[in-house]
Amino acid sequence: MVGDSKTVGVRAISLFSGCGGSDLALIGRGYDVVWANDVWEPACQTYESNLGSGKIECGDVAKYDKFPAAELLVGCYPCQGYTQGGKRDWGAPVNFLYRQFDRALRSIKPLAFIVENVNGMAYGESRALLDNQLRRYRLAGYQVKWAVMNARDHGVPQNRRRVFLVGVKSSSDFEYNFPAPTRGESNPLLPFVTQKAVLGSLPEWPTGEFNDEPFHWYYMSRRRRHDWDEPSPCIVGHWRHVPLHPMSPPLRRIHTDKWEFESRGRARRLAYRECAAIQGFPDTFKWDNGTVRDRFQMIGNAVPPPLFAAVLSGLDDLWTKPTRGSSHLRAGR
Repeated sequence: MVGDSKTVGVRAISLFSGCGGSDLALIGRGYDVVWANDVWEPACQTYESNLGSGKIECGDVAKYDKFPAAELLVGCYPCQGYTQGGKRDWGAPVNFLYRQFDRALRSIKPLAFIVENVNGMAYGESRALLDNQLRRYRLAGYQVKWAVMNARDHGVPQNRRRVFLVGVKSSSDFEYNFPAPTRGESNPLLPFVTQKAVLGSLPEWPTGEFNDEPFHWYYMSRRRRHDWDEPSPCIVGHWRHVPLHPMSPPLRRIHTDKWEFESRGRARRLAYRECAAIQGFPDTFKWDNGTVRDRFQMIGNAVPPPLFAAVLSGLDDLWTKPTRGSSHLRAGR
């Protein structure tokens, strides 16, 4: 990720920032993150350790009434109610944190915003929540587009589908378009990045960095292992449910909800540093804060930086476009 001259100096605010996956992409593309926020202390500490002290403020976003000026607002609010796996609670308060994002959006009035969430919100009963968000953001004065994107199509060694909402002020002449896939089926000359590409040089058995509990029947109800020459299954936030390392014996399907190993041999779940590599974090990123279990949660909940960078790339030309009636002025322009 290399900063573009069109984005250098563009001020950004990040909400529900976690350990900084989205913000790593922002900084890599030249944006100036002037303020970030998350409620979880281990994630805030990890963010500070890697992206600079003083950028992130730890606390409940609902308690903040004033925000710095910014041209771009990004947010990856929690998504438990929208997920296609695990327990759901449709009425849980966490499902409505988009209202806090909407409140901040109307206060900051940026030229553009980006939201990321699990793709489950685009289907079934969850679709009503997605439609409500689209309605709110359009009423706030934005042209909004949304799309489900797969991280593997943009250089991430993982089959991870996520929904993105991108809004641009209605007063702008700029039209946002999501980036086309650059790898795999849409570009045979540039195949998907494989697990071997990012895991091949790492220790085979990093004791203390993975969950060594026995494999419960629920864990074995899905195809948790992909081969070395494939992208990984989706990296999740719970250390008990992360995928199997490809060094594990292959799996065979017994029936719809049961898989078993084809042969005996050492088998283990991925370690947290391996999950981070599969998410697209650089090997220089430090994971020194929180418990091992916390680190899995931070990593699994993060936005893969290369995927977020791809979404950001579609906004590059916005910052040189005139905006009708806009009071936003870029420093030095």
